Amino acid sequence: MPIDWSPLVTLIHRHRTFLLMTHVRPDGDGMGAQLALADALRTLGKTVRVVIASPLPARYRFLDPDRTAIEEFTAETAEHFRGSECVLVLDTGTWNQLGDFGPFLKTLDVPKAVIDHHRTQEDLGGVALVDATAESTGRLVYEIVQALGVPFSVAAANHLFLALGHDTGWFRHPNATAASFAMAEKLVAAGANPSLLYEQLFEFASVGRLKLTGVALSRLTVVCGGRVAYTEVHAADYAACGAVPGDTEDLISYPRMIDGVEVALVFIEQAAGGTKVSFRAKSRVDVSKLAESFGGGGHRLAAGARDDRDLPATRAAVLAAVEAAL
Repeated sequence: MPIDWSPLVTLIHRHRTFLLMTHVRPDGDGMGAQLALADALRTLGKTVRVVIASPLPARYRFLDPDRTAIEEFTAETAEHFRGSECVLVLDTGTWNQLGDFGPFLKTLDVPKAVIDHHRTQEDLGGVALVDATAESTGRLVYEIVQALGVPFSVAAANHLFLALGHDTGWFRHPNATAASFAMAEKLVAAGANPSLLYEQLFEFASVGRLKLTGVALSRLTVVCGGRVAYTEVHAADYAACGAVPGDTEDLISYPRMIDGVEVALVFIEQAAGGTKVSFRAKSRVDVSKLAESFGGGGHRLAAGARDDRDLPATRAAVLAAVEAAL
């Protein structure tokens, strides 16, 4: 059901200063939505801070080459981010996806709103504007900008195309619909440059990223009679390859593309302990429910989780759960 944006429009018109946050390990949809909404709010004369709670991934540095548009939140710098009259959280509705910003958010006695398209949601203490049928949070911001009556600048059009392209796998995934292509058409007409965005995202890989991909490919394993494939990344791999954690973002596509695979997994050992798990499905299995059983969540065909156990223990538990679901 389409969202009634009038409460958010009223909220925006009532306040002057805004803090926009997305999930940790931010991606093209989260940051694209943030930056596009920030552009619209500034057009209305608002003061906006775009904030992320983890380092800006190398592949997205083209969004902010001078590091003046996106600020990094840490527990040590938290007090620096007080003062905004309203907080808008985009592309997540769960506490564990906010990192150190989560405890800080609980201390803020200001209006809050969540703008998201994930099925998994928790009460973040504000109005929840969620449409799990939307292919991206960029879609929701596209609707918000229209509801505000603000024209799409060239910058906003590019940011929204990035968001849309990211969460549809550059229009390859089943969530890319006729409406997605219609939105893309409008954004290109407003000045978006898809070829340049694609080049920046997919054709400027570092040597370290490619070496890490090679290591992950060497560990590809197929189980459950060919219906499940997984790979893994160890904490030591980054230094060995000259890579960074953000270089794991696209690894899930490799086990997913194997013929006959219904569920794909990537296990990533975390430097601070625990294991991050990415889930993808091509079948009837709802991986968001699997992810929720490990403290995560997401969409029916794409989800993620963070488990406190080490990688071997997490792998064993997740594979058992996936086999049971199949």
